[in-house]
Formats: sequence, C-alpha cells, structure tokens
Amino acid sequence: MTAPQSAAATEALLKILERQRRNDYAHPALAAALDGFLKRELSGELGSSPQRRWLKQLVARLPAGGYAALTPDQRRAWHTMVERALNGAAPPDARTAASPPAQGRQRSPRGEPGKPEAETPKRSSPNRSRRPRPPEGEIADDLETPATALGRVSAPARRGLETLGVQTAYDLIWHLPIRHEDFRNVQRIADLLFDKAATVVARVESSRLVRMRKGRVATEAVLSDGTGSIRGWWWNQPYLHKQLTAGLRVAVSGTVRQRGRYLQFDSPLWERLNESDDDSLEDNPHVGRLVPVYPLTRGLPNRTVRRLTWRAVRDYLPLLAESLPPRILEETGFPGEREALRVMHFPKREEEIEVARERLAFQELLAIQLAVLSRKREARRRNDAPRIAMDGPFLDNFLGALPFQLTRAQSNALTDIRNDIARSEPMARLLQGDVGSGKTVVAAAAMLAAVKAGYQTVLMAPTEVLASQHYRTFERLFVGRGESALYDFEVTPALGRRVRMALLVGSMSDARKREVREQIEAGELDLVVGTHALIEESTALRKLGLAVVDEQHRFGVLQRDALRSKGSPHLLVMTATPIPRTLALTIYGELDNSTIDELPPGRQRVATRVIEPHQRDEVYERIREEAAAGNQAFIICPLIEESDKLEAASATQEFERLCNGPLADLAPRMRLLHGRMPADEKQAVMADLAAGDASVVVATIVVEVGVDLPKATVMAIEAADRFGLAQLHQLRGRVGRSDRPSSCFLISDTELPEAQKRLRIMERTADGFELAEVDLETRGPGEYFGTRQAGLPDLRVAKLTDHRLINLARNWANRILDEDPHLRAPEHQLLRHRAGGINVSGAAAVH
Repeated sequence: MTAPQSAAATEALLKILERQRRNDYAHPALAAALDGFLKRELSGELGSSPQRRWLKQLVARLPAGGYAALTPDQRRAWHTMVERALNGAAPPDARTAASPPAQGRQRSPRGEPGKPEAETPKRSSPNRSRRPRPPEGEIADDLETPATALGRVSAPARRGLETLGVQTAYDLIWHLPIRHEDFRNVQRIADLLFDKAATVVARVESSRLVRMRKGRVATEAVLSDGTGSIRGWWWNQPYLHKQLTAGLRVAVSGTVRQRGRYLQFDSPLWERLNESDDDSLEDNPHVGRLVPVYPLTRGLPNRTVRRLTWRAVRDYLPLLAESLPPRILEETGFPGEREALRVMHFPKREEEIEVARERLAFQELLAIQLAVLSRKREARRRNDAPRIAMDGPFLDNFLGALPFQLTRAQSNALTDIRNDIARSEPMARLLQGDVGSGKTVVAAAAMLAAVKAGYQTVLMAPTEVLASQHYRTFERLFVGRGESALYDFEVTPALGRRVRMALLVGSMSDARKREVREQIEAGELDLVVGTHALIEESTALRKLGLAVVDEQHRFGVLQRDALRSKGSPHLLVMTATPIPRTLALTIYGELDNSTIDELPPGRQRVATRVIEPHQRDEVYERIREEAAAGNQAFIICPLIEESDKLEAASATQEFERLCNGPLADLAPRMRLLHGRMPADEKQAVMADLAAGDASVVVATIVVEVGVDLPKATVMAIEAADRFGLAQLHQLRGRVGRSDRPSSCFLISDTELPEAQKRLRIMERTADGFELAEVDLETRGPGEYFGTRQAGLPDLRVAKLTDHRLINLARNWANRILDEDPHLRAPEHQLLRHRAGGINVSGAAAVH
C-alpha cells in the first residue's frame, strides 16, 4: 500500500469510528460497515510502519463476530486503542477490551441470524470515483457509502438530497416512494391506444428544439419502431435535444395523447438502451415497469432519485440487517426486511406492495411499542411513590358535600385512581373526557386525599387562563370562597381543615413568586396550581405526593418528567381532547387510560349549524337576542392580526368591524381576548365575563380551554374549515355549560367537498371520540390537535390509525419484553436500536 493509499485508509477508518462515537457506539449498520471496511482495506495491506502493525494486531484480536459483536463499551475501548496506535503509542492488550459478549445466539454483521462469519461473501474494492457495478456474486462497499457516489449527480440535485436528509446508500433505501406509475404495458407503436399508459421501444428518427412565444421552449422527437411513429414532447427541457440524437435506441413510457393527426407522449419517461438490451426492460428502473415516484424537493429530479435508488437496492440492500427476530417472521408470515424494501421500490406486481408496506409498518409500530412499554415498565419498577389512602369515610365526606352526584363514568375513573395511588408503584394515568364531563372534580378528590395523607399536590396547566380557572374551582371546592362556593364554612369536608392553596404563574411579580416558592419549600402550602413555573429549578416541592397535568397534549414527556423529578409522585394527566385509541396505544402508550364518556345530568346538546358568510346576519341577530336575555356569546377567529397569507378573519380586525358595524349597539359590552395580550388585560376581560359585565367576546383559540361561563349560549366560529374537528369540538364546549339552550355556528366559505363533509359531521354528532377518530383519519396525527406537534414519531410507512397492526405490534412487544426486558438478546439488538431512536415524547404542541 502506498503512502497516499495508507493515509486515505486511515482517514476513512477514523471517519467511520467518529460516526460510531456520535451514535454512542450503538448503530448496527455502522458496526457492520466498519467490519466490511476492515476486511477490505486493512487485512494484509497495512504496510510495515509500527502504527500499521499495531493496528493490524488490534484487528486480528477482534472476536469471531468482528467489531459488530462487541458491546458499546467494548467498541468505545477499541476506538481509544486505535487512536493511540495511529498516534504512535503501543496498544494495550486488546483481548480484554475486545473480548466477545456473553454467550448467546449471534447475529452476523450482515444481518443473517446465526450465520457464521466465515460465510459472509467476499467484498470487492471498486474504484470509489467511478463506482462500477461489482462483479456477479460480489457485494459493493457498505451502507454508509455516500448517495452521491452511486452515480452522476448535478449540483442542484446534491443540494436537494441534502435537504431531504438523503446522504448514504442506507438513506436511499429508506427513502420510500409515495406511489408507482404503471408503465408495464410494452407495445408496438401500431397497437397504441389513446389515453392509455404504455411503453414502447423505438429509435429516434429526429429531434428538434421548438421555440414558442414568451420564451417557452420544448424538445420534440419523432420515435419509430418499424410499425409506426409517435412524437415525444418535453416542455422546458431544451437539453434533451442534444441527448436524443438520431438513431438512438430508447424506451419511452407515458400516456398516449392525440394531437391533431399525430400520436404523442407528453413529457414521458425515457431511457437510453444498448443494442444488446432485450425488450423486457426488467433491468431498467425508469420504463417498462411499475415506476416509483419519490418525495422530491427543488432541483432534485425523480429520475435522479430513481437511478440512485436502483443502484442502492441492487448493490447495497443485501448488506441490510434483518430487524425482526426469526420467530416473528415465522409466526406472522411477513417477508424479510430486504425483500419488503425491494418491493416498496421496484415491485413486479401491484399486490406485492401492500404486503411489503404492512411488514415495514409493523416494524415501525413494534419499535414504538417497545419504546413506550419499556418506559412504562421501567416506571413501575421504581416502587418509590407514596401510598395514599382514599378510604370509605373520606370519600363519603367528600362526595356527600357536593351539590351533585358523580356519574357512573366519573365513579369508575375515581376507582381506577384510588387503586393506583394506594400502591407504591407510581401511578401514570391518562384521564380523558369530553368537555364538561367532570374530570376536575375527580382529580380534586385524589388531590384532597394526597393532602390528607400529609403530602403536597400540584396541578400544572398550559396557560395562565386555564391555571386561574382551576384555582378558582379549587377555591370553591376546598376553601369556600367566591360567589358560587360549594361550602359556606371554613373547614373543608373530608380534611378537617382548610386547604392551604396558592397560584404560581409567570405573570406574577417576582416578589410574589418568591414568596410562594418559599411557602412551598417550607411545607406551608398543601396545593399549588400553576403553569410551567412549577417545573423551574427554583421551585422546590418539599413532599410532592400527586402531580396533575391538565390538557396534557400541550406538554411532552420532558415537561411531565420535570414535574415528576420534584419528588416521586403519582402522575395524573387529563385532557378534554378525546384521544383516539390508536394514539392512546402509541404516543401515550406509557399511560394507563380512564375515560369519562358521559355528561352530567341536565347538560343539553349544543345545536350546531354550518352556515355560509352571507348568513352572518342571522348569527348577529341571535347574539343580540341572547344578550338581551342576559346570556353571553363567543366569536372565534383563527388569527390575532391580519395576515397577507391567510384569507381569514383576524380577531383584532373582526373586533373593530363588529364594534363599528353589525354589533355596534353591543359595543360597550364587547371584549377582545387573545394570547398576546398582557396578563392583566386578559384577567380584566375574564373578570368582566365572569361578573356579567360583558356580553360578547371576540377571541382566538385562547378560550379553547379554561373558560367556564355558564351564561354562554352562542358560539360563532369564523373560517371554521381551518380548524380540526377535535378543536372545533373543544370550542363548542365553551357553550352549553348549563341547562340553557345553546347554539354553535360554523361559518365557512370553502367550496371544497372534503372540508364541507368534515364540518357537516359536527352537525351530526356531539360525540367527541367519534369526531377524534374522524379527525385523525382525515388530518393525520401531526395536525390532530389543531396545531403543529412535536413529539410524534417520525414514521416512514406506518399510520397511527391502523388499529389491527398497532394491536399486533403491542402484543409482540409485550411478549418480547416479558422474555427480554432490556432487549439484550442478540436477535433483539436492532429492535433495541430502533426503539431507542423513536421519539415518543407525547405530542407536545409547538406554538
């Protein structure tokens, strides 16, 4: 090996090791790549320098399974020794640092379970600059080969690949098509039919550049196969004129059109053919087959991605390790990972595609289930939560003092919580229920029980409006303050004394926040309601027994964990946005689930109508009538201020328009409310509404949660088609919170049939869970909550709406974890890696 070659090999080795370091030495594909590199580049070609000889010794001392057989810690130690050897230091004895892992079934670095290392095919060393196809029977390079090394790629296409995150052969293999065009129908030109997709093999008779008005250009070529001729027409591709030379043999695929007296392909796919190529076109990625269509970006043609992916699938896919254990493949009948990926890119038959998609989707969902169930099991192994009793006398005193009876669903949910907090395993429970179903009183019973047991309890809400609402509710429940206090005495029933409470939100003065935090740390407060201020480092909870998180989809796992880190509390998370079962099993799979699926007696269904903009006067007249009767109304707008990009009413504009126009007579009793207002202004608006000094509030979705106005009877939502059904249902829940007849008007000027169909569902049903399922199906999980979400798994194939496949994956995940809780078995290593890379932080909203 020459000096330049030696230096290049050293640089390549260190580059692969650096990638391993960045992945914490746990990336299976990189480990396999390093084994292949060492065998090809280093064995027998290390030269005679001391550094090379020592490095050769280190390679020789690897176990039979190669670098891939080492544990992450062993790989880290081996990396250190390699760096020392290359820097001129003698290596220590590598046998201890690079000893094989514990005995067990081993996986070959190439992914064949149980296949001896010696059976790994010998790999060629192709010229890296030209990347020729390897000889028959040999395997090309490794999965970390740069995607741009697989063929010629223009500068704009390189930038496009970078934008899509496609950097390696592995990335190309997993950059899956969104659909396939059927160009399998290879025909003679004489047999072509209009408006049918077809492929022809022909010669170029002539081509020319056509210039038209306004600077437009096109390439026109006449193609002939001896039975007839057809024109090919490519808009805005003048460079094809020089490529489609007379006499060139080509395959062309597209839909046949008639232009005057001629047959024509409009912008068809085409491929240059050699004279020796037969007409079956089986080895051509572009024509004569089910042709993949990929997600693209600016400057990146589909043809380029298809060409590179064809090479990646042909030469590099054999290197991909199988992620699923053999027994799963045997019991499910799923195809292997490599076969599924081949079919996803270049299927021979359409019916193969769905089988391959299901197999890869199962693999993704299995990784999610392993991640969430491992997290759930790990939490349950802690056994350090306080045991909180909620005995019969306590419940009788608490429930007996309420001016209403709990519904059956509320009682069932309270029983679930009661059983959980009585154990030392920390509770992690999701309490979901429709708007107004009575979740807060269930949580209040648990919080009061924690206080009675001598522990502190907190409730964290995403907004100050909602936190303040909860604080006022607890004042009525526990302390006996406020106009609608449930208790007229100083002592809270079931506790024997007053609950010591405080509110902690960001808008409070620094002095007041400091005072509350000091009281918390000193144990002088039993219950604290707040926002994110509760999880700041300066907030030290002295003896936290129960933490409640409301509207939990606004928070992620990190925020919930930060609250739990204040002690070892039980955790109850609540939401009024019904979570479809598939989401409850995936992104919220770490939580047990309780559902309140019925409303308290006396609550009336809100009459809902979809109306067009010209019917707004009917809505305004209804608002006047309700205001005259002493009731209140909401008018919801999707934006705060005017936007040039969205043709939707803004709250500020709409407020001014209504005050000066259709509702001028109510202007003195109208208020504006949105999230950017200072806290004191928002509080003033809420105080006016609560006191009945305001009849109409023009607002954004800031009122989606935390606004409880029993006198509110009208909800009008502008540009309703811009909201998700779950969010519309939440907004609709702001009215009808008493026995007064209430209405919700969905104002929309969209003519899109799908949008109209979605809104009509709101007229038909008041079942939040039914709406949630429809919303998830139509909008997808990323938009389900009505705002962009972080913490959702990045899925390539699977859908979080596939009930059957999610349940199958969950069952398998439980079976695997029952046998191998830490996924340490060799056949579970790739699943462990995939599960570790899944983001299951629980759909935290990004505002």
